[in-house]
Amino acid sequence: MALITLEPHEDVAVLRLTNGVTNPINPALLDELDEALRAIRSQFAGLVLAGNTKFLSMGFDLPLLLKQDRAGMSGFFYRFNDLAGRLYALPLPTVCVIAGHAVAGGFILAQTCDYRFAADGKQKMGLNEVRLGVPVPYLSDLMLRQVAGDRAATAMLYEGAFITAAQALPSGIVDQVFPGETVEAQALEKVKALANLPKAALAAIKSNRVEQVLSLYYQYHREKNEAFLDCWCSEPVQQLLQEAARKF
Repeated sequence: MALITLEPHEDVAVLRLTNGVTNPINPALLDELDEALRAIRSQFAGLVLAGNTKFLSMGFDLPLLLKQDRAGMSGFFYRFNDLAGRLYALPLPTVCVIAGHAVAGGFILAQTCDYRFAADGKQKMGLNEVRLGVPVPYLSDLMLRQVAGDRAATAMLYEGAFITAAQALPSGIVDQVFPGETVEAQALEKVKALANLPKAALAAIKSNRVEQVLSLYYQYHREKNEAFLDCWCSEPVQQLLQEAARKF
């Protein structure tokens, strides 16, 4: 079964995560994302990233990844960040639909888009890494501070609490909130409108927006990623992660 689907809507693609209800992020999902990004870049003028009404994604596939040694986890983690950076830099307009929970790695995928449109309701989003004993990945930290500002980002990163769409709206963590039955249509409308603008100009403007974040990430990514892996592989953190994996 495909872990993602690409749904064409004229010149806009809906990239939908279809890896079960919780859409865990694992190496097989990264394989399909890699292939999908190449197709989107060459065949479409815009992208809507979506999951289902329960989850955009629950984040990293802990039951699977906790079986990896450091080398295996390192390969996955570097590749995840590389794909997130490529999605962030995609020279097309992008909107993420947050119709269900978007937490940890799932929220990082949402951050890579130009806009986040959320369904109203009780679904939660955020970065709880600190509660599991690992730092928020450096690329995610940089993206969040760019969008929400230092104080709002610091509160989310330090506390590791999940928030609702209504709570995320004032700081710009989400851009708009819509009824659940219309949020995806609203995202498509937004992307289609932007896709009709001159493509080279829009791509250049987007490049200007993302270049500082990506420059900082690639300047320091090795030491930052290794710091994440040092924490991940420590015995106390492994115990916390094993407890979290029971929720999958």
